[in-house]
Amino acid sequence: MKRLAVVLLSIALVLGGCSRPAGSGGASNGTGVLRVANWAEPNSLNPILVSNTAENFVASLMFDELVTIDDKGNDVPDLASVVPSLQNGGVTKNGLTITYRLRHRVTWHDGAPFTSADVKFSWQAVMNPNNNVVERRGYDQVASVDTPDAYTVVFHLKRPFSPFIDTVFGDSDDPFRIIPQHILGKMHDVNKALFNAAPIGTGPFKFARWVHGDHIDLVANTRYFRGAPKLSRIVVQTVVDDNTKTAMLRSHGTDLITDMSSAAYRILRGNPNVKIELVKAPNYSSIGYNFTHPPLDDIRVRQAITYAIDQQRMIANLEFGTAVPATADLSDFYWAYDLNVTRYPFDLRRSGQLLDQAGWKVGAGGIRQKNGQPLSLQLVYGQGSETARQIAIQTQADLAQAGIQVQLKVYLYNVLYATKAEGGILNNGKFDLAEWSWVSGADPDDSSQWMCDQVPPAGNNAWHYCNAQLDDAERTALATFDRSARKKAYATTQSLLTSDAAAAFLFYPRLRYAMNPALQNFKPNGPSEGWNAQDWSL
Repeated sequence: MKRLAVVLLSIALVLGGCSRPAGSGGASNGTGVLRVANWAEPNSLNPILVSNTAENFVASLMFDELVTIDDKGNDVPDLASVVPSLQNGGVTKNGLTITYRLRHRVTWHDGAPFTSADVKFSWQAVMNPNNNVVERRGYDQVASVDTPDAYTVVFHLKRPFSPFIDTVFGDSDDPFRIIPQHILGKMHDVNKALFNAAPIGTGPFKFARWVHGDHIDLVANTRYFRGAPKLSRIVVQTVVDDNTKTAMLRSHGTDLITDMSSAAYRILRGNPNVKIELVKAPNYSSIGYNFTHPPLDDIRVRQAITYAIDQQRMIANLEFGTAVPATADLSDFYWAYDLNVTRYPFDLRRSGQLLDQAGWKVGAGGIRQKNGQPLSLQLVYGQGSETARQIAIQTQADLAQAGIQVQLKVYLYNVLYATKAEGGILNNGKFDLAEWSWVSGADPDDSSQWMCDQVPPAGNNAWHYCNAQLDDAERTALATFDRSARKKAYATTQSLLTSDAAAAFLFYPRLRYAMNPALQNFKPNGPSEGWNAQDWSL
């Protein structure tokens, strides 16, 4: 879900800190019905076919994972009865075997019992090449799955893979949830299954009706294993237009907006009848550098560009002062967040010194030149995201002050992020600079973005950044389940990324939610909202 979620969060979400106190004007509607304005209509309600955050939101209400995280970022059991670990023996010392003990007396919405067979089948469905899943990272590290009894699942890994618990049927960047074997088990593929439009899950809410183009009705699962939900019903409304969502919340036509744009935030933040929540999330925004395009292969030029971008002004202008300045790619959402890195405060003087050292001297019109060639770069960004557009415009203006010409080129997102084989701009290196927003999952694994062997199509290292020390640290972090060892390894990766000026890291977006102040116990965890939906009340 990274790429589509990236688009959404770059379009809609902002940075911030804590929640604002609820206003006095909100009131319960007296019916126990929550109306949610979702940013888009899902293509599918099958939780292994989700490809964006709108679909994930609906799936999180109807389906469960093995392990989820709470609003503090702590792993908590979901369909598993306990989170596997080295300490409790759920993870073997060599990291090759992971055992899940499942909850008893869990049933599907149709009354069928949930068992270990459903977990094994769900893994097989993700790995089935005929199913259109968005990625298989983590799932492809499994050699085999055993189900010694109805309440035990044993995953045997090909090699240690420390993000496994938060990746495989957990709150990853592409969070898949468990699906029923008794309904889907005999199908060649699930891409066009009737189930996808009328699913059966184990979650706190059951599918009732889908009025395409308008809304999805969900009703409380009174047999939910965590207890009957406090809400009787959730209506997930499809509301694409931002102004419409804002008007609906103010007129009590909806109770919750899950993806506020900066424009909506600006309008609603002073409304005493609206409660706003700003939630830490595993994401960052940046300007990426193409290391294969001179002069960006020169660290002095990359450092000069990074110094020339006014990070604080960008946060003030685009994020209304609620943003957290980024230090590297792992945000303060993570236990691996590390402040001990090289910093690049806005400093045009230092930027000029570095460009002078690299041989780029100020020429006619204030544009820096070297060997008769102007310092001119192309910056690409995605069409439709106002945040991305504004980041690109301000970067262009900031670099002009440093004597660097920047041409802006906008692409449709399906072109910008297309695969290498499909001619994607980023994956084929057809850029100098790129506005880049990245959304991850509960685990801080960032290896696919930065390791030498993760250049497209193998991974997401569109920058062609390569550092053998970073590769070693990433391998260490992937191979051990010892969090202290992993944290030390990620401290190394963060230090290297910043000292190498691998990107201009701009800010850490917060997820933004606007709601009826009467809504209680809505506590998004970062990757997902529905982990405690049974506790929501209105």
